[in-house]
Amino acid sequence: MEFLSIWMILSLTILLLLGSPVALAIGSTAIFFGLVGFGLDLFSLLPLRIWGLMTNITLIAVPLFVLMGLILERSGIADKLLENMTVMFGPLRGGLAISVIIVGALLAASTGIVGGIIVTMGLLALPTMLRHKYSPEFATGTICAAGTLGQIIPPSIVLIVLGDVMGISVSDLFAASFLPGVVLVVLYIIYIAIVAYLKPELAQAPVASGLTRSQVLLRVAKSVIPPSALIVAVLGSIFFGIATPTESASIGVLGAILLSAIHRRLNLKMIAEALRGTMLLTSMVFMVVIGASIFGMVFIGLGGQEMVKGWLLNLPGEKAGFIVTSMVLIFLLGIFFEFLEISLIAVPLLVPAAQQAGINMTWYAVLIAMNLQTAFLSPPVGASLFFLRGVAPPGVTMSHIFRGVIPFMVIQLIAVGLLILFPQIALWLPGIK
Repeated sequence: MEFLSIWMILSLTILLLLGSPVALAIGSTAIFFGLVGFGLDLFSLLPLRIWGLMTNITLIAVPLFVLMGLILERSGIADKLLENMTVMFGPLRGGLAISVIIVGALLAASTGIVGGIIVTMGLLALPTMLRHKYSPEFATGTICAAGTLGQIIPPSIVLIVLGDVMGISVSDLFAASFLPGVVLVVLYIIYIAIVAYLKPELAQAPVASGLTRSQVLLRVAKSVIPPSALIVAVLGSIFFGIATPTESASIGVLGAILLSAIHRRLNLKMIAEALRGTMLLTSMVFMVVIGASIFGMVFIGLGGQEMVKGWLLNLPGEKAGFIVTSMVLIFLLGIFFEFLEISLIAVPLLVPAAQQAGINMTWYAVLIAMNLQTAFLSPPVGASLFFLRGVAPPGVTMSHIFRGVIPFMVIQLIAVGLLILFPQIALWLPGIK
């Protein structure tokens, strides 16, 4: 039976590498090996398994946060934020790139939808950066890095899925991931400032706005305060226990509608497009979740989880060896697979061993989430690279994008190392709730 579980993993890996649709690959592999291992009895277990997923109160937050993100994406907030942040940071060398990172962080905390942020920033910021003589590598790397902040900065779909998979309070996970996200933003800005100073040919010369300081501050305040108020309402209600993640997502949807109205973008067509996008994205996520749940049930039934747990707990270096090995594994998987497959297939195999090793699960989940960002940045198949390539000007090639993201991947690994060395970066905020 244990050998069947090994063949399950190998078969799924081959199907995914061959480009099979994720939900189909996971579900078909699970059903095939379930029939081999348990016969037709498998089908008596499936209905309750699927019903449990569909009534999971935590996962109900997913479509609400997706809807909030899609409404905000069409509200014009990103346009105003980028325009006014550029006015503010334009006088600095590398100011456009710093503006992109800050706007990416604000959009991440407002929407949590990585693909939408990258496409929006690619359409708005990339032509401007190229026009101001930024190198294509530096510009594309900055935009991809800013877009992936939606993976770690709450409200993130990744964090909701990890919280459900690992049995952790989503509110605790949101609180724990906030400071690591801020640390990552600061590291990005430091890197951009250093590169712009040492290699001025990569970034534009300072651009003066022609406005007084008070005019600049007023414009920035008008564009930053509305999304910041929404962030405080959504995340603050979760952090302080006023609302559950699902309830706060509802608040977020209402706030997104109000902001769209303020920006004069609210109309039936926009709402219909946002609802349609929510339906498509949510359906995709839940098809993968259902397939992964069945896969996990069969894998555990075949004895695979106990086998993997035994391997992981017998690694050299005990607790430290397990943490380093699991992070290397997540990083390598991130090069080839999407975050959803890793979260739903690989992470459940690591959780029992982590629990037995006495690892703080909230900290470990944030560590995984930080590492999972590589799934969106890693050449050759990182999704953010292809999102950006789809909207990039003709002169920007995949080679430019691949070379541009490498330094930001290194920064992410540095952030993971800091999180390992200083766990309080993640644990301090949940500890004071």
